[in-house]
Amino acid sequence: MIPGARARGFAKSGILCALLFVFTRVSAPANDMTSTLLIGGSKIDVTIESGQMKVSQAELMQWVKSAAEAVASYYGRYPVPHVRIYIIPVDGSGIRHGQTFGYEGGLIKIRVGGQTPAAELANDWMLTHEMVHLSFPSMSDEHHWIEEGIAVYVEPIARIQAKQMNVEQMWSDLVRDMPKGQPQTGDKGLDHTHTWGRTYWGGALFCFVADVEIRKQTHNKKGLQDALRGILDAGGDITHDWELSEAWRIGDRATGTTVLSGMYAKWKDQPVEVDLASMWKDLGITPDGKSVRVTDGAPLAAVRRGITAPNALKESSSQTIYPSAVFAGRTVAGSRRAM
Repeated sequence: MIPGARARGFAKSGILCALLFVFTRVSAPANDMTSTLLIGGSKIDVTIESGQMKVSQAELMQWVKSAAEAVASYYGRYPVPHVRIYIIPVDGSGIRHGQTFGYEGGLIKIRVGGQTPAAELANDWMLTHEMVHLSFPSMSDEHHWIEEGIAVYVEPIARIQAKQMNVEQMWSDLVRDMPKGQPQTGDKGLDHTHTWGRTYWGGALFCFVADVEIRKQTHNKKGLQDALRGILDAGGDITHDWELSEAWRIGDRATGTTVLSGMYAKWKDQPVEVDLASMWKDLGITPDGKSVRVTDGAPLAAVRRGITAPNALKESSSQTIYPSAVFAGRTVAGSRRAM
């Protein structure tokens, strides 16, 4: 099996400043434009394929930069040394169908409608979701739920830690969407139930419950973020094939618990219903129409705050990368044209 050959996609403590250098060149085919970003020690080659687009090249590069900074904020560094990103213009508006591959160091393909406005890029979650895929080992087919679940769960937290999203919006979205991950009639556990809901939101539900439980057992000193950083620091990125049990062993070691291994033993072969109403109440999250209200007097309010706390406030074996960037070099228009 080629490491990372199967695409992952979503169809719809020292201070180290992240230095980002950008230069561009015309590449083959002649109408495509390739730019390179360096964030920390990682190289991100971005190819904007030819086509008419409402947004400028600079706005597309800012979109990539923001997603990269969010992921680096969560993991303490960018997940892989080198990744290639292909932005493919399509008809209409909106950001659509990202795919992430592990071969050749990492590859992301993402489609952007030619009529997409810059404001939509600024509020996008999909490219961050795809970049999170780079941070976890490639799994066999029955474990696709954890690959997608991590990306769904980590993406908004990473954006919050990079100051790109507000906390209330994340909790509102999770209150609305987490029930999609609950087991339905005939469910046989996460390893054996490959519906859309269980793959994406069932995986996210596992991550959420694990995060809360790790924090409860460690008195809020550790969380899922520490486990995932530990896995990445041990070499567990998308370019390597791992057994899920090995990833959980390393993640548990990073938190000093057995939460991940223990939960997996229960969730893999049988449906586990989560009492979400009680969890929201204990965390101090109250649904309020299409939004939520948060209460700091709830029993697990500190856990809720800890889940989204900025990296600078957390202990980690990884170096902390603060999402500030320095631009150097120059941008040339080449054959790209704004509509």
